[in-house]
Amino acid sequence: MQKQNMGMRFSISTLNSVILLMLSVAGGYVAVEAQTRVILLGTGTPVPDEERSGSGLAIISNGEAYLFDAGGGMVQRAIEAWQTMDAEELYPTNVKHLFISHLHSDHTLDYSELAATFWWRRTERLNAYGPEGLQEMTDGYYAMQSTDIALRTGGNQPVKDPTLYKVNVNEIAEDGIIFDNGAVTVEAFSVSHGSIHPAYGYKIVTPDKSIVFSGDTSYSEKLVEKAKGVDILIHEVISEEGWKALPPDWQAYHRSAHTLTSELADIANKTKPGFLVLTHILHYGAPIESAKTEVEALYSGKVILGNDLDEF
Repeated sequence: MQKQNMGMRFSISTLNSVILLMLSVAGGYVAVEAQTRVILLGTGTPVPDEERSGSGLAIISNGEAYLFDAGGGMVQRAIEAWQTMDAEELYPTNVKHLFISHLHSDHTLDYSELAATFWWRRTERLNAYGPEGLQEMTDGYYAMQSTDIALRTGGNQPVKDPTLYKVNVNEIAEDGIIFDNGAVTVEAFSVSHGSIHPAYGYKIVTPDKSIVFSGDTSYSEKLVEKAKGVDILIHEVISEEGWKALPPDWQAYHRSAHTLTSELADIANKTKPGFLVLTHILHYGAPIESAKTEVEALYSGKVILGNDLDEF
């Protein structure tokens, strides 16, 4: 469902928020959870765009938020969703789980922002999952904020737990299930993104939805395998019209690192998702809408050009 005005957002989120519907069954009651919410927190790229934050995705299930990537501006989008979309789970101190696809800046600039925002009001540490190098990046956040941390933990500010600025880092050792709480599972699988290794896509399964988030990747048979029949495929893309106008060296780079619209149409035809959401939309000199129309020319399923704060 595309972005709505605030009134429509409220009615949708009220229906979708995690509430318990009490149904009479054989003289007793059964608790039924409302549906999973999927909110785009950033659909942009390294190219600055006032309307698009860096990569970010929120999946909310059973009162818990699971965030994927933390590009620049993602935290502010989460705050907007909290304030305007009745998404309390996205208030920064309520977020407990973050999954990073790879360590490019447009997917990580708000990692430290999320960890540091109002940390002294957290009740639990942030848990971060991602590729090798994530611990080193986290240590860099500690160093960058060392003055602030020392002032808040060693001064007269009342802080109940002076360790909550820290992050529980989980570097992914191999492909497979990396998170399972009995209701939500997150599976990491390797994708090809130019010269950066490792890079991951994620498959998320909740009680009522299956979602694949591509991260940044060129055409990937592994992704095709994981995305077959999912409810929602959220995939990066580059417009072929925009790509063809680039110099040869940039064409070669993007061909190795990203997915052309014709390739994405092929992926969608092979996987047949409930619907396809385009994100991290590279288009350069071409209109951004060209990414959608190019995919639609080769794929007859439902295609959505993602915008920040769209909800599905």
